[in-house]
Amino acid sequence: MAYAGLSIEIRGTVQGVGFRPWVYQLAQKMSIAGRVWNHSRGVTVEAHGTDEALLHFVEMLRESGPPASRVQSVVCSNLPFDSATGFAIEASRETGERNVCIPADLATCDDCLAELFDPANRRYRHPFINCTNCGPRYSIVKGAPYDRAKTSMASFPMCTRCREEYESPDDRRFHAQPNSCAVCGPRIVALSPRGEALASLDPIQFAARALRAGLIVALKGLGGFHLACDATSPRAVQRLRERKHRETKPFAVMVRDLAEAERLAILDDQERALLQSVERPIVLVRSRGVIGDLPLLGLLLPYTPLHHLLLRDAGVSLVMTSGNVSDEPMVTTNEEALEQLATIADILLVHDRDIVTRVDDSIVRVIDQAPVMLRRARGLVPRALETAQTFDEPILACGAHLKNTFCIAAGNRAWLGPHIGDLENLTTLRAYETAIRRMKEFVNVNPWTIAYDLHPDYFSTRYALAQEGVRRVAVQHHHAHIASVMAEHGLEGPVLGVAFDGTGFGTDDTSWGGEFLLTSYEDFTRVATFRPMALPGGDQAIRQPWRAALALLDEAYAGEPPLEAIPLFRERASTDIDAVRRMVARNFNTARARGVGRLFDAVGALVLNMPVSRYEGEVAFTWNLAARDSEPGRYPIVIRDGVTPWEIDPRPMIRAVVEDLRAGRSAATISARFHNTLAAATAEVIRAALAVHGDLPVVLSGGCFQNARLTESITGALRPEVRLFMNRDVPPGDGGIALGQAFIANARLRARATEPVAGEEELACV
Repeated sequence: MAYAGLSIEIRGTVQGVGFRPWVYQLAQKMSIAGRVWNHSRGVTVEAHGTDEALLHFVEMLRESGPPASRVQSVVCSNLPFDSATGFAIEASRETGERNVCIPADLATCDDCLAELFDPANRRYRHPFINCTNCGPRYSIVKGAPYDRAKTSMASFPMCTRCREEYESPDDRRFHAQPNSCAVCGPRIVALSPRGEALASLDPIQFAARALRAGLIVALKGLGGFHLACDATSPRAVQRLRERKHRETKPFAVMVRDLAEAERLAILDDQERALLQSVERPIVLVRSRGVIGDLPLLGLLLPYTPLHHLLLRDAGVSLVMTSGNVSDEPMVTTNEEALEQLATIADILLVHDRDIVTRVDDSIVRVIDQAPVMLRRARGLVPRALETAQTFDEPILACGAHLKNTFCIAAGNRAWLGPHIGDLENLTTLRAYETAIRRMKEFVNVNPWTIAYDLHPDYFSTRYALAQEGVRRVAVQHHHAHIASVMAEHGLEGPVLGVAFDGTGFGTDDTSWGGEFLLTSYEDFTRVATFRPMALPGGDQAIRQPWRAALALLDEAYAGEPPLEAIPLFRERASTDIDAVRRMVARNFNTARARGVGRLFDAVGALVLNMPVSRYEGEVAFTWNLAARDSEPGRYPIVIRDGVTPWEIDPRPMIRAVVEDLRAGRSAATISARFHNTLAAATAEVIRAALAVHGDLPVVLSGGCFQNARLTESITGALRPEVRLFMNRDVPPGDGGIALGQAFIANARLRARATEPVAGEEELACV
């Protein structure tokens, strides 16, 4: 029998997930001697045993592991055989190279949950219970490698019993960095809005009673504060809306368990799996109408011990929305909570463990029979995306202006940052800059190539342009959307890309958003687009979509639309209508946009009588949800192929919509016909383009493809003869374009720069 030794380096999400004790137990079971330790690249094992045992051992390292681990590579090299017996877990070591995946925050596991509600267990009702399979990770980490000393748990010395668990390889809390109990762990306290401690033997039970009484509670969660109220109380929900100045935007609802989720929503197997996954995202599902009147409901299950206790004690489902002032980042510190949330919350439930990194809840929806990530955040960030393409040098991609995320790419990995939100104010911009700086520190990368959006007024663009001594690559918005799908699915191109969204800065200085692009990473050709529509007042027409609707009607009816027959305009002052028409006629402060999202806004406002959009995408979202599933009808539309690029002209459809409206047909019927028409026109253009350019993969991206009705109508019309790809792991909206920006920048650098460039250089990617 031959004996040998191996040095085995494992990279991936292998720290903070119980990987070393799992290796220890595996080695003992297979009679492998040696040692294992963490370092800033991942985990290294020195293993000694028979050839057969080592072969099986390496196979298990590649293919198995603890539930939350993700092995990305296993590299072996030979060692001289050591006849010493036993296997040891050694202390972490620092290395010069850092290539580690800091683990994402993980939902409370079943073992910890059983202990949490066991009166005989020493951690009964301990709101910070965790083990190597669950608990906070990224939100409390200050640096790599992932050890307690580099987390916000460093200020909580473990008691004797916790230390024994932490140091025992046979215990599931072996090197669980946030390990604690009621004796040595963080403490929770209930505060008044003035910061006074409220006398209570159990602050969580006190908060639960307040919630049942209809009060609003601000609670310190995993990656930031949430605002909670009784989701079954219309009065409590309305009070939260008024205080938070969030009039109509839907709230997420946290339910105690899957049975309660089934009572509130119609779920399929994929949605059940997503709700119960270790990532615990908010899942958009079909509502049964028990809470609210929208057909879609955002549900999530508890993912921290505090959530489980609060839901159990309150006995009702809870609204669980981000704790922030409108348009600002989620609050993370107790001091910020008292300053910013005191006018919203009646009670604050806080603790003394610091949140190091802000992380919002992730949001996912099943579209076209598979999950689509709408917001990639808690539970997923900072998990790296393994890429088929190698980045020749590190790249920072700055992302978009709305729903911003950034991306750092190096080697065969791309790290998407946490969801930042809309870069509309100084506070959010500071959060954006801080998140970039921290991600650079985690992955030990300082890119000097920066990719950014062409739009000159985006905060992310301004950030890129303000960096000194870097090479910058300007990337067209919709090119980045398409490239993000190509990157996800390992497509080299060319592809036929379809990018539908609200607006994105085009290469001709106009707003695009209904684009068919023949795309490679390096470049693109515009095949088709939508006829431009006027936006009188620019961004004001997005907030007041009646303006865009009026301009669209004037275009469709050659200046003489039947406004008197349309409720949207019956009570609109003639002076307002005349002012908008003068703006369009003089081309004064009037943008021209080709965005499909703007078409949704204008037609939705027209039919639903919604003159104002109170939050980004409200009208389009409502218009989508209005559509009747069973309606097969569609409207006329013109596709002009005698121009370059081809142009989809919606004016015949607009006239038909108005005729249906005047005939008294329901919004549900008109919305369904509108969706059917856009889907059919899109499929027709795709088929015509493929006939000209060959059998290419077809890629769908952009915020409009968060609309399940539109997406599934298009894919249903094209399958099985067309190879279709869409975003899955990164958002199809602006939260995903940073990945595409990074890939485009890499391709442009390969094409344009074969040697390092000293100083600054601009590479326009248009």
